[in-house]
Amino acid sequence: MKELYFDDLKAGDRFESEAFEVPGKSIVEFAEKFDPQKFHLNVKSAERSIFKGLVASGWHTAAITMRLFVQTLNFAEGAIGLGVDELRWPNAVRPGDELRVETEIVDLRESRSKPDHGIVRIRNITKNQRDDIVQTMFASALVPRRKL
Repeated sequence: MKELYFDDLKAGDRFESEAFEVPGKSIVEFAEKFDPQKFHLNVKSAERSIFKGLVASGWHTAAITMRLFVQTLNFAEGAIGLGVDELRWPNAVRPGDELRVETEIVDLRESRSKPDHGIVRIRNITKNQRDDIVQTMFASALVPRRKL
């Protein structure tokens, strides 16, 4: 897969990731380590919750989104996260859901402090197989420029 640099991008560019299936086992494993709430850990408890069934932690959804974003854009030398804004989880992720990420390049600017990098502003929308939006966010990242 081709590595991307800041110079390869323009505002308005759009990318879509491949799908990633979320097994129920991974929902529980993630929750045991990072978000041990009953509706993430136990099917019976989750059925009695507001969700009426097992659901992934929003932080698990964010981690999957990051994986898909990184694989899809494949920035040379990686992208250094500078911050996330307006992170939202409008719908729950359930066992067996297949997630994909749509990324839009919102804005680009050269870095004043690191001239060999640029700052990319992105919007990520994560959807499931039914096109339900399960996460939205804006983020900024420091991305390397091509070496001349």
